[in-house]
Amino acid sequence: MKVRIGYAAWIVGVVQFFVIHGIAESAWARPYSWAQNNISDLGNARCALQAAPEPRYVCSPEHGLMNGSFIVLGVLLVVGAVLTGDALWRKGPAATLARLLLAGAGTGFVLAGLAPADVDENLHVLGALLVMAGGNIGLVLAGSGLAHRVRPPLRRATALLGLTAITALGLFLSRHYLGLGMGGMERVAAFPLLLWALAVGALGLVPGGRGGPASARPGRGRAEGTGRTGRTRESASS
Repeated sequence: MKVRIGYAAWIVGVVQFFVIHGIAESAWARPYSWAQNNISDLGNARCALQAAPEPRYVCSPEHGLMNGSFIVLGVLLVVGAVLTGDALWRKGPAATLARLLLAGAGTGFVLAGLAPADVDENLHVLGALLVMAGGNIGLVLAGSGLAHRVRPPLRRATALLGLTAITALGLFLSRHYLGLGMGGMERVAAFPLLLWALAVGALGLVPGGRGGPASARPGRGRAEGTGRTGRTRESASS
């Protein structure tokens, strides 16, 4: 039961984040741009011209709602990392560190919500690094830390998402946006973790899910084989 709560926590956390993201950006008088605005701009408490990392005017009427969403997302990411347990993770240092880093990413979202970038920039940056550096390293480690029952394609996709996001973080910090804009590259660094949590949570709640067991349930094939053998023997004897 607690495992299902963990999966559901991930789904609820990510879905509410994107819903409130849409509500907060739609409240801007000047159009909010996924390419030109940071995610954190939605949580800034004051209207002002921001000079770094790229000049833009920020004024988010629903900043309180957005910061609350950051906090809810962070808490539910931690809940999921704790409760999914042996159902999703194998035993060993890679899995343990992956779960710690994913929980740390949840803590980073909480910090980002409690300390908007224009209120306490240092604490906000720390939260962002916990998400985009620590969380994405956790994704890479999760590729080898997920349980054997999780299908190999999902394990490989998990590691690939982490590597993609880490690369995007490096490009974002070096201001190489590859045509995506500052906000676009930041999203490539931040969103893979959320999309992964949403996908794994959904698969975990589907019967036979958790990325799909790599093989049939233990004993099922033998039972069916025995049944077929028994029928064959009965046919031969008749």
